[in-house]
Amino acid sequence: MTANLTRKVYDERLRTLSEGSVNVNFNAFTDIKWDDPEFAVDTGDPRWVLTSADALGAHPWYRKQPLETQIRIGIWRWATIAKVGMQFENLLMRGALDYIYQLGNRNEEFRYLTHEITEETHHTQMFQELVNRTGVDTAGGKRWFRQLSRVLPLAGSLYPEAFFTGILAGEEPIDHLQKAALRSGEPVHPLPQRIMQIHIAEEARHISFAHEFLRLRVPRFGKARRGALSVLFPLIMRVLCDVIMIPDRKSAAEVGIPAWVLKDVFWKSDAGRKMLHDLFSDVRMLAEDIGLMNKVSRPVWKALRINGRPARFRGEPAPLTAADRPAPLAAD
Repeated sequence: MTANLTRKVYDERLRTLSEGSVNVNFNAFTDIKWDDPEFAVDTGDPRWVLTSADALGAHPWYRKQPLETQIRIGIWRWATIAKVGMQFENLLMRGALDYIYQLGNRNEEFRYLTHEITEETHHTQMFQELVNRTGVDTAGGKRWFRQLSRVLPLAGSLYPEAFFTGILAGEEPIDHLQKAALRSGEPVHPLPQRIMQIHIAEEARHISFAHEFLRLRVPRFGKARRGALSVLFPLIMRVLCDVIMIPDRKSAAEVGIPAWVLKDVFWKSDAGRKMLHDLFSDVRMLAEDIGLMNKVSRPVWKALRINGRPARFRGEPAPLTAADRPAPLAAD
């Protein structure tokens, strides 16, 4: 476990994050060219085809579909992820407001979190605008999540370490998927591409805050409280990852995706298993650093199939598999 983070260093890092929010920020309706013809949602545009960075896009069934089907499913997939992202960001804002309401004066968390809430407001606007422009009438997350999210923000003040663990569980998978899509080198429609660029830039600060928040608090917990969180941590990660990443089966069927394909992609296929593993390398590093990996929690990570090597540094690109690597050039 790393040395405990001091309050002084923590406050300095929060001031740096706050200044970053002042100096580099985006507006959903001035920094995206919504009405530019290049950004139009054209159902004949092949740039809507999912990249291989998405486990669904990499699945053989999807790759064998006619181009128009790949485009239609691609538009639906982007819209569904955006809607779930909007719902999750909404939950985050309500929980963060609940948390800062009870903070004392001169607390650096107040300033930073109000910056974050402002940024998340723009994120919800751009996510919902993307959904509206696609014309996809998606409900977003599964019904149980939409209902439970009415009360989950109360954890912001009642159980803040679990709440900010949940924030990481929602932010890390979306951030990973977006970075992987941009790194893939495959064509991406300019509208979701621009949204991803903005989201990644600002989400880096939000993820940093959640990491720092847990680094400050968790090592100071007693054995029982830290032990309980060590088991909850991977459970929260896996449950919320599934909420964000796995589309509703009924919604998928409406765009022609068979149930067996959905089951294979999430998480039985090779690409799906690799994605599930890669999504959590950063939080495995965090869990190791703050003392949440122990003989009780490690089997939980393994049972949930999200165990493995922790990242060496935040944002470390996932290693390529043999299938991902380009074929060697033929000898002369």
